[in-house]
Amino acid sequence: MTENTEEKKTFKDFGLSENALKAINQKGFEEPTPIQILTIPLMMRNDTNIIAQAQTGTGKTAAFGLPLIEMVKEDLRKVQALILTPTRELAIQVAEEINSLKGSKDIRVVPIYGGQSIDQQLRSLKKGVHIVVGTPGRVIDHLNRKTLNVAKIEHLILDEADEMLNMGFIDDMEEIMKHTNPAKRTLLFSATIPGRIRELANKYMDGHELLTVKKEKLITNLTEQIYFEVKAHDKFEALCRIIDIEDDFYALVFCRTKSDVDGVAAHLKDRGYDAAAIHGDISQAQRERTLGQFKNKKVNILVATDVAARGIDVSDLTHVINYSLPQDPESYVHRIGRTGRAGKQGTAITFITPSEYNRLMFIQRFAKTDIKKARIPNVGDIINAKKKKIYDDLSLVLGEEIDAAYYDWAAKLIGESEPVKILAAVLSYCFEEELSPDSYGKIKDSPSKGKQLDQHGKVRLFVALGKKDNIDARKLVELIMRKVSIKSQHIRDIQIQEKFSFMSVPFENAEEIIAGFKKQGQKPLIAHVKNKK
Repeated sequence: MTENTEEKKTFKDFGLSENALKAINQKGFEEPTPIQILTIPLMMRNDTNIIAQAQTGTGKTAAFGLPLIEMVKEDLRKVQALILTPTRELAIQVAEEINSLKGSKDIRVVPIYGGQSIDQQLRSLKKGVHIVVGTPGRVIDHLNRKTLNVAKIEHLILDEADEMLNMGFIDDMEEIMKHTNPAKRTLLFSATIPGRIRELANKYMDGHELLTVKKEKLITNLTEQIYFEVKAHDKFEALCRIIDIEDDFYALVFCRTKSDVDGVAAHLKDRGYDAAAIHGDISQAQRERTLGQFKNKKVNILVATDVAARGIDVSDLTHVINYSLPQDPESYVHRIGRTGRAGKQGTAITFITPSEYNRLMFIQRFAKTDIKKARIPNVGDIINAKKKKIYDDLSLVLGEEIDAAYYDWAAKLIGESEPVKILAAVLSYCFEEELSPDSYGKIKDSPSKGKQLDQHGKVRLFVALGKKDNIDARKLVELIMRKVSIKSQHIRDIQIQEKFSFMSVPFENAEEIIAGFKKQGQKPLIAHVKNKK
């Protein structure tokens, strides 16, 4: 069994090609995650099967995707690697991620899954495909039709194997493995390694190495934790509103990539905020100057990647902002632990898009913390907060000695017009731009405001009931409504299979539905469909 070590690694240490390193840099990745450090060099050796125990969101797609891209032969137009995923959403995302990492290499990656036209998939497969990413049911369909040949594949990836087990796909996984090349290399990713998965590995993975990522103790300390649901294009506007409604905002803003850091910092400076950026491409001298400005509060907003923020020791931050959702619970706790220090209360704010809700809930459960939903401040709230700040500042000035010249000026103005009108004119002259609602852009209502939701505002749920249980769409809806207060029109996209079903619901109802059907000591009847990388 191999665990991650403390030694710092870079992507250059893995023997990846210049094409791969260029693609990684363009993606903005600064350093490999622990599961990538363990998996990539072992896969590149190509001499053993691998079981990797890793949670969702730890960078595992790149962990197997980068070595696959390196080992696939461009001129051999046949399926050389098969990746199995539990859901169509994950199949699409894995295919997109691998395509984003292939750089200039001419390889074709195609996702195949239920719900998509089989004719479209047939056309794609006939053109010649190097890597197929598919759900078990649709892969078996193609195997039976003899439109997919995996007899000579060199690599088989089982992604989120325990989730495929929970969803009843274990027999399908075994059936697919029977059709594959016995000499292939197999990589099995799973958050947990239950007995049935071990049996599968022992049967079809003759000799394998087990990789596990060491978990750290997670402590969330004195930090208040909240999250906002926003569309991706509304994140910056939401950040500006949070900054403006706070009295003394002093914060670290975390982004996932270097390009995101540069973009957010530049936009903040354009809006007049005292912001700066640090990431891996910034020189040590510039980094030290920037950190000095931040610690002296000449800059009150520091935008950073996780890597660049290491070693920053500032004890009086008011906020940590997760502009991008972190990769895993450990990263989340490391980020938010930078506020709430020295006995002071701090606030950690996380922005999530509707499709990231499942991942946030996973972080919350794993970190054993409570992240509460909050409402983005509206423009009226912000203007009222600014007015209060101006009033408080003026009250302080009134208690101080004022130059006599200002008294003379004030007396002259009052002699020419009404005092209230004069004061209103002065306030307008000084603060018109700052207090104007037009300085804020619009943020569309969050999907949880009760309006009809589109697919992006929903969560896909797995139900352990199907046709064999005499369940149809109507009965499933009635069953849900008996347990949970939800309107029937909010339960959409129902798919009834032989042994299980799927449905989409607004994500604010998802946790309530799952809790309503949870039985102590038994497998959950309803669970999230995990669809993250």
